Amino acid sequence: MTPFGARVRELRRERGLLLKDMAAHLGVSSAYLSALERGERGKPTWTLLQGVLHYFHIIWDEADELLRLADLSDPKVKLDASACDPQAVLLANRLARELRALSDVDVRAILGVLDSAAARSRPSPEPSPAGARDGKAPHA
Repeated sequence: MTPFGARVRELRRERGLLLKDMAAHLGVSSAYLSALERGERGKPTWTLLQGVLHYFHIIWDEADELLRLADLSDPKVKLDASACDPQAVLLANRLARELRALSDVDVRAILGVLDSAAARSRPSPEPSPAGARDGKAPHA
């Protein structure tokens, strides 16, 4: 199951909605929607994503999160490690081969490492000058 599929299933069940009704609203078959929820289909199209957001009446942050999950839900991801060092290439290949052998704890640990690396690569906000108020620098 993909993160997007899991979230769609969760939203549908929370609201007591039937898969067949949602599929009809989106103009897809029940089989397709079920396969999408189970992660047996690729990333959904932009049109389908907009239909899902409309169907659940999702806006703002919740919509952004669902779109982010859809972007991270390609069950057949491809990775280009050609410009990486040998250890990174080894990591990519071992993940591809051994992913199914990882426990939930292992996966969470690896995601934690990736989250930490992503946080380090983000620029930190510049501190405001001491005594600054309302975005204005203090007087001399």
